[in-house]
Parts: sequence; C-alpha cells; structure tokens
Amino acid sequence: MAVVESGPTQVQQVLGRGPIPDPFPTLDQARHDPGRLEKIRSIRNLIDERGIKYVFFQQVSVSGHVNGKGVVSTQWEKVAEEGYQLVYGATADLFVDRRDTYIGFGPEESELAAIADPDTFAQLPWDDRVARVFCDCYDTETGAPLEADPRQNLKRIVNDVEQKLGYTFLCGIEPEMMWMKKTDDPNDAVGLTKPWCYHINQFEELREIILDVVDYGERLGINPTYGDHEDSPGQLELNFLFDRAVRTADNLSTYRQICAAVARKHGVIASFMPKPFTGVSANGAHHHFTLVDENGVNVFYDSEGPAKLSELGLQFMGGILDHYRALCGITASTVNSYKRFWDFGFWAPIYKDYGWQNRTTLVRVASGGRFEFRAVDSACNPYLTQAALLKAGLDGVERKLDPGPPQQRNVYDVLAEGGEIPRVPAHLGEALDALEADDVVRSALPGRLYDVYMHYKRDEWEQYLAAVTDWEREKYLDILP
Repeated sequence: MAVVESGPTQVQQVLGRGPIPDPFPTLDQARHDPGRLEKIRSIRNLIDERGIKYVFFQQVSVSGHVNGKGVVSTQWEKVAEEGYQLVYGATADLFVDRRDTYIGFGPEESELAAIADPDTFAQLPWDDRVARVFCDCYDTETGAPLEADPRQNLKRIVNDVEQKLGYTFLCGIEPEMMWMKKTDDPNDAVGLTKPWCYHINQFEELREIILDVVDYGERLGINPTYGDHEDSPGQLELNFLFDRAVRTADNLSTYRQICAAVARKHGVIASFMPKPFTGVSANGAHHHFTLVDENGVNVFYDSEGPAKLSELGLQFMGGILDHYRALCGITASTVNSYKRFWDFGFWAPIYKDYGWQNRTTLVRVASGGRFEFRAVDSACNPYLTQAALLKAGLDGVERKLDPGPPQQRNVYDVLAEGGEIPRVPAHLGEALDALEADDVVRSALPGRLYDVYMHYKRDEWEQYLAAVTDWEREKYLDILP
C-alpha cells in the first residue's frame, strides 16, 4: 500500500543515469545512428559469453500487451540494426472488433518497423538461453515515428513536459495482483490464500512464488523492495523504487512478464484483472509521482503548505483533479475497472478530492512532496497513464489551478452528512466520453494513437453491452409469470 520512498541516494542514482532522449526523428536515422550501432555490436560479446540463443524483440501495444518477434541470436545485429516489420495492427494486438474489422488499422495499410533500444537488452532469468529487448516503432511509409506506439509517445511527452517545467518527473507504481489456482474455467477462479491483509502467514503461503519473483526481478534490474499480502485472496503487492517515467513503465511491463513466467513454473495463474471477486478489494496500481530539480530536491514539498505541498505541487495536483474524469478513460481502462468503483467500502478512490494520507480521496498525499493518483488499476498501460498524468499536471501549472484545501475527514462521512463531492465516471463508456471531450488529456494520445485507443476501447464497451451475463440469467430467466 506504499511505494518505497526514494531517498537522496536513490534519486541521485536515477538522475545520474541521465534522461531518456527523444526517439530518433526518422527511421533512417535510427538505423544508422553511430552510438546505437556501437551498443548493438557490443551486445554481441554478451550474447556469445552467456550462450544466449534467442532474443525476443518486443513492443508495447495500446492495451499494454507485449508483442513482437522472436529471433535466433545469430541474427542479432541484422534485426537490431534494421528492425523487424509487423503490420500496423500489432499496436492493437491484431484484434478485430465486434464487426470483424481489424482495430485501428486495416490489412491494406503499410507495416511498422520496430527498432531495438539496446539499453533495454537483458537476459531472461527463467531461461538463460533467451534475452529480450524493447523496441520503438516507426512508420515504414513515411519514416516517421509511429504515432500509435505508446513507448515512443511517452518519451516525447516526458521530455516536452520536463523542458517546460524545468524539472525531472519521477514515478513509482504499486502493482497489486492476485495469485490463483490453475483452472480452465475463469468463473472457477480461486485465490491461493485467504483475504487477510498484512498477515505474514498468508505471505508465507506464497513464499516460493514471491522468492522467484524477487529473484527474477533483481536479475532483470527492477529490484523489488517492500511487499505485503493485501486483503483479497492471493493478493500480493511488491513495490519498486521511483524512476524516470519510461523506465518505470518498462519495469512494470517486465514485472508482468516475470509474474507470468513464475506462474508457468508453479502451475498457477498470475492475474492483473482489476476486480476478479465481489466483496473484497481490487487490484490497484496507484501512481506515485513528484518533480525534482537537478540536485534531486523535491520541488513539490513545502513543510508549511497545505498537505505539505508547494504551490507548484498544488497546481500540478489541481490539473489532475480538474481532468480526473478524462484521466479515468486511460487509467481505468477496462469494463471491469469500474466494478472497483461500485463495490466500494474497500478504500476505492471514488470521489474528487485530495488529502494528507487520506485513503478515501482520489489523490492521496503520501508524504511530503509526493502524492498518488489512486484511480489506476493493474490492467493499465503505464506508458499511456503517465503521459496523461503529465499532460494534466502541466495544464494545472500553466493555468495555476488551485485544488482548494485538503480533505481531512473520511469522504464517506462527509457524503453521509449531505455533502456533495463529484464522483468518478460510472462506467467505461462514460469515461471514454469524458476523454473524448477533454483536449488536454487527449493530447497525451496524439494522432492515430488516440484513434486506435478509442476504437479498441469503444469496441470493448460495446461488446460488454451486447453480452448476456450469468448474473442476468440468474436474475431474469424465470421471473415471469
């Protein structure tokens, strides 16, 4: 329930690694950049020394899935330098909508070129014959960065916002998820442990799984730190240190792959579904963030300010609260996400408010100069969520928005006494309408990235509306006469 606080040493280490530059402006420049080519050739020594036989070249789709191609290591230089080609529809998982039309891109359109980011090359600890590398996507027709690539988009937005503000954005994500028994029927889902929050004995029930996750994480450089058993069956949270936005997103994508590998090893299911069960807590992925100056000083902090926030911190938060409904269209991105908001009573972030250590509010100031947006769940695409939060926060700073005084009471008590506080969208369709109407948050998904995302999510919502559920049959099958 808490991201590990990054101390001065950790912040300096993050800053010492330097910023992640903008994508190369053209495919040709990416293919022929001397620095990138030197890194690619130096990795050959690592491949040969460690006996790596296969490399996953992977890209991230608008849904947050990891797609790509597997390549024998003898072809490392060729594919890493030139890239591999896939149909544009790979950015939407090559899924079709309910009308059997490919989402985002038709089969008649050109192909993308995915170019390896050699700084992300890593050997996979669950099979040391295999490595992976993240890729950035280009349009093979125009040579420009592919608009529908979430990873490159985040690089551009982070650098643009940081340049305008003059500070570095750091973010940490709390990825809750559930370990479940293996079953062929999703409706038979059962957690591996009891829903007892913080109980070490329940943590112990998952010990062999946890130790494998920690081991794999450390060997892949994401270094899980604190962890606990949460208050749902089989629910686990492991946290990572703060990092720059792109690395934080890469780390979460890697963590999900780690959990999938550990699940295969132990014959269980690792679920990042937001709300698998009614009556117990959901899987959140709270985003904790701050801005720091070149010396690592937290510029959101003011010991005398409301909730110990500086004017800049309050304005940044003001932007997020002003755009919260549209943000939900990205941060709560599935039909199931909104079951988390309806089955409340489990500290669900439902109402537009903020407060110091107040878990009944949408934004919680977790410590001096660090706050979390809580309406994010574990099905999120972290490349899109961070881009959207940055755009909203920047808008708050530019417009000098004031979020008002912090909420010091339990929001539910305030409502019970007749108080009125705006609520998050009731369902995915409402959140997508809010996203469509919000130019600031939409700007986090420029061009065809927005088109692909909305096609994907509108279709998901329509499929849900058209689906007849078990609940409906139980409720209505024999209600008359």
